[in-house]
Amino acid sequence: MDQPWAPGRTSTVRVVDVIVDHLARSGVRHLFGVGGANIEDLYDAAYFHAGLTAVLAKHEFSAATMADGYSRAGAGLGVVAATSGGASLNLVPGLGESFASRVPVLALVGQPPSTQDGRGSFQDTSGHNGSLNAEALFAEVSVHCRRVLSPDDLRVALPRAVEAALTGGPAVLLIPKDVQQGYVQKGVQKGSVQKGEVADAPVERIDGHLSPAQTETISDALGAVDGSVTIIAGEQIARDDARVQLEALRLAVGARVATVPDAKDVTAADLGVTGVMGHHGMAETIAGSALCLVVGTRLPLTASAGLDEALAKVPTFSIGSAVPYRPCHHVHSDDLRTSLTQLTRAIRRKPQPPRQGLPDPTAELTPPAFHGDGVRYRDAMKLLDEMLPDDVDLVVDAGNTGASAIHHLPARRSGRFVVALGMGGMGYSFGAAIGAAFARDGRRTVVLAGDGAFFMHGMEIHTAVQYRLPITFVLFNNNAHAMCVTREQLFYQDRYSYNRFTGSRLGHGVASMFPGLPSEDVDAVELLPRALARALAADGPSVVSIECSADEIPPFAPFLAPPQPVSQLEKDRSNATARA
Repeated sequence: MDQPWAPGRTSTVRVVDVIVDHLARSGVRHLFGVGGANIEDLYDAAYFHAGLTAVLAKHEFSAATMADGYSRAGAGLGVVAATSGGASLNLVPGLGESFASRVPVLALVGQPPSTQDGRGSFQDTSGHNGSLNAEALFAEVSVHCRRVLSPDDLRVALPRAVEAALTGGPAVLLIPKDVQQGYVQKGVQKGSVQKGEVADAPVERIDGHLSPAQTETISDALGAVDGSVTIIAGEQIARDDARVQLEALRLAVGARVATVPDAKDVTAADLGVTGVMGHHGMAETIAGSALCLVVGTRLPLTASAGLDEALAKVPTFSIGSAVPYRPCHHVHSDDLRTSLTQLTRAIRRKPQPPRQGLPDPTAELTPPAFHGDGVRYRDAMKLLDEMLPDDVDLVVDAGNTGASAIHHLPARRSGRFVVALGMGGMGYSFGAAIGAAFARDGRRTVVLAGDGAFFMHGMEIHTAVQYRLPITFVLFNNNAHAMCVTREQLFYQDRYSYNRFTGSRLGHGVASMFPGLPSEDVDAVELLPRALARALAADGPSVVSIECSADEIPPFAPFLAPPQPVSQLEKDRSNATARA
């Protein structure tokens, strides 16, 4: 194929060429996905467009997290493409994370030809004649979902989907193969069309306008309050690139700042992290404030555990794109850069010092000491903090590793700290780091993940190898789903374990799979500095697997509460065991 449109049809252009051209003109530089029969035409169009690079993942979940990580890293809209059937269903957990965390992602999902709808075709998800309804399914994990029924429908469907995604969350277009292969009229020809471009693509431009937030309620409250102010900062600050504006507001009101767990990099918070992986004293500090301002977060349970009573005692205001789960006075804003600037300009008050005698809110949680084999989480995080450059991006996975990193490891001064707490899907970090690496043009990205997450989606390391991306994968190998092991120990008397694995040496295994990839196992803390130094200096991807223990309890507040009384169910189980 020499041209991305059909010879002899100079007045028309393929739908897929219109799609990739519109994305490229909108600033999208990479498209992530896995190929297949009902999406291959889109990949064909991407190949012929010089402004867009298609990146092949190993699994559709990871492709979705690549788009998510690409967006969170500051590249704007993340785009994922997948074929029909089970491949499309694999997108659901990744899009669910983007939906819960309000990350702008566009999913282009192939469908069987519309002429086969409801006729028993392979992978029919049209919703007709008893088939699975993909539009209904994806509508539940997106802010916008539409099935494109004709080539001309795309003129409005595509820009509306992009506009919807950019308000915060995934948008989904379900596009049957015959629609992708269809043609639409070009606009008026202006000059010659270069290979890889579509002249005057017939897409109806839609300019999304963000209405300015009505911030007077908050500025009046801040100006009138007599006492100290506490700010709880959320991830929307990073999404809106409003770090500078947040700092200006903090200085203007003399506030102290805490962050929710997935927003550690939005400010140099002097109060630490809130929630189940947060720091001691946060509740008392908030309760001792005259006003609490929540910025860019809904305060989900992982971020607000232990704070409900304190927030109920203090006048609480919120500004952001979504109403918090906790009661407060909320002001809607899709543009925190502008809104925080408005607030700062409107405030005229003398900053008040914090109340004296409060506990140190940054004091760490204190899990019980563990003296078995393996490297301690705290020791590993301390070394990582000492050795990681200020400009690396950190992508953190779920489980004990995630809890330890959120609690112990500070964000880098000029790098992102990304953690997926919307759905908490294990294995998110592998794809998200790849997306971030493409977005950040050569900046090193460091993944912190456990072996459970690796066994789910760690083969995306091969994608990093294929594209020679500067990613260091730090794997905490405790041969278990260790957070589940802790639950078995604490809540089920440690009578059994479903969650311990047969032992593995991940570093050696990955090195054998991918010759030339720097990869090693570390089983003692004194060996870790050299291994990290080699990994961070690698030209391309690298792996360090740290041997730790599934029996070490992480800094996770629900595991550190006093044991609960034995329930009647447990008594019945004990009696049954005794009778047996």
